[in-house]
Amino acid sequence: MELYKKHRPKKLKDIYGQPTTVTKLNNIFEHDNIPHAMLFTGPSGCGKTTLARIVRRKLKCSKYDFHEDAPRKIDDIRLIGNRMRQAPMKGSCLVWLIDEAHKLTSDAQDEFLKMLEDTPRHVYFLLTTTDPQKLKTTVKNRCTEFTVRPLKETHIQALLQIVCKEEEVKVTQDVICKIIDNSNGSARQALVLLNAIINLESEAEMLEAILAVTAETQAFAIVQALLYKPKTSWKEMARILKATEGEEPEQIRWLVLSCCKTELLKAGHLSGRAFLIIDAFRDNFYDSKLAGLAAACYEVIEGIK
Repeated sequence: MELYKKHRPKKLKDIYGQPTTVTKLNNIFEHDNIPHAMLFTGPSGCGKTTLARIVRRKLKCSKYDFHEDAPRKIDDIRLIGNRMRQAPMKGSCLVWLIDEAHKLTSDAQDEFLKMLEDTPRHVYFLLTTTDPQKLKTTVKNRCTEFTVRPLKETHIQALLQIVCKEEEVKVTQDVICKIIDNSNGSARQALVLLNAIINLESEAEMLEAILAVTAETQAFAIVQALLYKPKTSWKEMARILKATEGEEPEQIRWLVLSCCKTELLKAGHLSGRAFLIIDAFRDNFYDSKLAGLAAACYEVIEGIK
């Protein structure tokens, strides 16, 4: 099992780096003032879904009455609406964890708003999102918001030290520092990087593996934005590119080309888009570095010939 899954916190006291949110959650349960709609916002890998699952356990919701969904369309929401009128199979409540809630269509959000305005006493909604501004204000206003933030370096270091001790893994401080530098405040990314080096022996091999995994993660984010989300704005793309600073753009270029080549050879509906990306990424970035990577992404986003 991957380390980030194996060491996922099961209780609020085990959550790293989110003291304000943990205190807020403890207070609502201590005073039995539990909202029926909770919205967890913040960057990926910092604990939104983990916190939501802990809330589900604190609500004593059985596994039969817990639904972890990613609805998108109005019909998906209507199915939830039909189910929420039914009694729980076991226990006293029904809980829906709605992941990446900002991806709900406008019509789906309007339908969901009706459910939030008339939620049965035995139903709770836990929403997570990395992009809360895409949720309608009326939906957000019906939820109690809990914000998670990127972890501080001290929190990630403490997490890594505990996991290394439990897994009986020996790593140098230089390796720990490299993991912290490349985790971008994400506990999940830190453990993914640790997982990549867990069976390696030399420090040199560990450092090289960390850089490879980091490049793969960044390349995947770029491919997602350019290939699978053609409506990505340049502002969104620029935010993704900022995370690549300090890394080797040429390695990222090769990974992007590899992904797009695979899509091109499928001869599917994305082949044309894959070709445009390959064309923009055709020249190497040895000299231009991050500027070359940024220019290639800009060319695809803006459709410059």
